[in-house]
Amino acid sequence: TPTYGAHHFSLRYWNSSEHGKASPKKPQWVDELQQKQPLNDMDTVVLAINSASAAQKYFERHDSFKQSSANIPIISMFCTFMWHILAMSLASLSTLFYIFIQFFHSFLNFESQSWVYSASAKAFSNTWINFRIRSCQILYWPIFLQDNDLRSQTSVECAEKVALHKHSLWSSLVVDILLGDLIGLALLFHAESICSWVSNIASNLTNELLRSGSVWLMGVPAGFKLNIELAEVLGMISLNTIQIWSTLWIFVGSLFIYFIKGLAILAILFGVTIPAALVIDMIVIVTLHVSTLHWLISILYSQQLHALAALWRIFRGRKWNPLRQRLDSFDYTVKQHVVGSLLFTPLLLLLPTTSVFYIFFSIMNTAISLSCMFIEVIISVIHATPYIKIALRLIKPRRFPLGIWFEIIACHNNSSHSPWSAYIDRNSLPVDEAPRKEDIDRTVSSVLISILHSNYLSIGQMVLPHYRKAFSGVSRSYIATSVFGLLSGNKVASTLGATLPSTMPWLCIPYNEYWCLCRNSVLACMVDCNYYRCHDSRPPSFGLT
Repeated sequence: TPTYGAHHFSLRYWNSSEHGKASPKKPQWVDELQQKQPLNDMDTVVLAINSASAAQKYFERHDSFKQSSANIPIISMFCTFMWHILAMSLASLSTLFYIFIQFFHSFLNFESQSWVYSASAKAFSNTWINFRIRSCQILYWPIFLQDNDLRSQTSVECAEKVALHKHSLWSSLVVDILLGDLIGLALLFHAESICSWVSNIASNLTNELLRSGSVWLMGVPAGFKLNIELAEVLGMISLNTIQIWSTLWIFVGSLFIYFIKGLAILAILFGVTIPAALVIDMIVIVTLHVSTLHWLISILYSQQLHALAALWRIFRGRKWNPLRQRLDSFDYTVKQHVVGSLLFTPLLLLLPTTSVFYIFFSIMNTAISLSCMFIEVIISVIHATPYIKIALRLIKPRRFPLGIWFEIIACHNNSSHSPWSAYIDRNSLPVDEAPRKEDIDRTVSSVLISILHSNYLSIGQMVLPHYRKAFSGVSRSYIATSVFGLLSGNKVASTLGATLPSTMPWLCIPYNEYWCLCRNSVLACMVDCNYYRCHDSRPPSFGLT
């Protein structure tokens, strides 16, 4: 019997409302079966099976609570007392976070018109988005947990889906905070060693890669003969920019240890996603000189390519038509050909020098962007992973059905001339040895005994739709577009554009009401657990024929 918390049946993917794809080519005996009188629709039959015991349970709910409350053992009283303590503790802790979030939100609204707020919102955009998501999760988890959808009273399948929807928000919040506690405590206890390690890496990258690379490009890199004057100009601009930025960060480096400790405290209190987003923003700020140099040289490189392409069209007698987006024939004058020749030659000879600097800074900027994308992928995976589904799949895989199948126990025919009069085991009958139509026609009557079973979703099949939805915003041609942008000197997106959880309207209620809401939500979970545990222990109240 399908029971909430135990199992139910489904003809398709458990978390999909779409019908399955077209089945492969059907054998001949399937067409012969379809010519007979059609039976009941399998969708209707499975829905009736899943709904059979749900109505009876809701009728008996009130009586069961009376009977269970009449004789409560000491262990049950102790569990109820501890659950109330847990409910009040969680409500108090959540209320403290609620007060801090409301105060911070009020402060931001008060300073929203200042230029400092606008600049910080742009500089720390990833942190702000993830903090907004975390705030909505803290504000709305008791409301989601207390959501009593009427659809859950129709069948066991609906009850399972509604329950997982209720518990998905707080489970994601809890796992995020637990990961943040582990990483935050590790950062807090090893703050000095991490600070020295990061400082050494930053120093090596600045001295060994940026400075040495710029000096190397000013000479004869890899044997290429470059334009000395242009290489010296670009190299000196790069070295001066790197030196100025390094000097500024010498004064800020003494405060880096406090940043590590603040990052650890932020991870312990709010989870790992907000500090990870803050790390992305800090990487972008720290490497601002690299991105600025890459931006300037990319402008020079792209304009040089466009100028060479336009001058080459002069020699071919073609002209770009911006209205029709095509190349048209055009008769250029002798003066235009002479001016084009005079401009084309130096631009073509200076292109290798510009290209070498552009390739160097493109490699540096791409490495920085890939590190930020890697952290962005980790944040999206943490948000998109269905932790409650994975936990229940490991404990009770029958709660995630994927299609049904019948195990044939025995098949007994009354006809004495039939070759199928003996008991037939399900595994001992290959498909190619199925009874022919003549044998079936000689059968007078038969008794078939079978057991209804259900296939189950694997963890990969369960998690993959969530990850596919999270990364649905990533374009399939992202790599091709990025490569074309790098080759042509155009701007390349520095983020993947993964989909994060949507934020909800800001919730503002009195503190005492929020505390009561959190406490009642946790107590409602205890009531549901006791109710379904009481009914799950009962034997099935009906049979299937």
